[in-house]
Amino acid sequence: MRVLRYRKKEGGKRLGAGRHAIKVERVKMPVSKGDTVRVMRGEDKGKEGKILRVFRKTGRVTVEGINIVKRHRKARKAEEQSGIIDMPAPIHHSNVMLLDPKKGTPTRSKRRIDADGTKERISAKSGEAIPRVR
Repeated sequence: MRVLRYRKKEGGKRLGAGRHAIKVERVKMPVSKGDTVRVMRGEDKGKEGKILRVFRKTGRVTVEGINIVKRHRKARKAEEQSGIIDMPAPIHHSNVMLLDPKKGTPTRSKRRIDADGTKERISAKSGEAIPRVR
């Protein structure tokens, strides 16, 4: 039987270890699940919706009613119906902007630490706190 040997880089690490380290990095995003956002680029430019899901590894978000695609779905249970369904697909987080709670216009966000030590998001336009929806 042949003995397995791993090719090593300098420093004693396996080849490809750096590539895998990059893949597990999380993308920092100014938006989170439950936020109301406006689409700034793409087919659905100008539309608003609520964020349903955030993909931290790929830097994408799924917004309800935005980037609708058709999927062929097979019934998984006896009572389910097979067929073609419409569902929202993820878009990159750089194509959406958080909405200002006061005016309802797109805004950038800042972070502020309160006196009790909790972090909160602040609207760059109005200066009001943007509540977290959990």
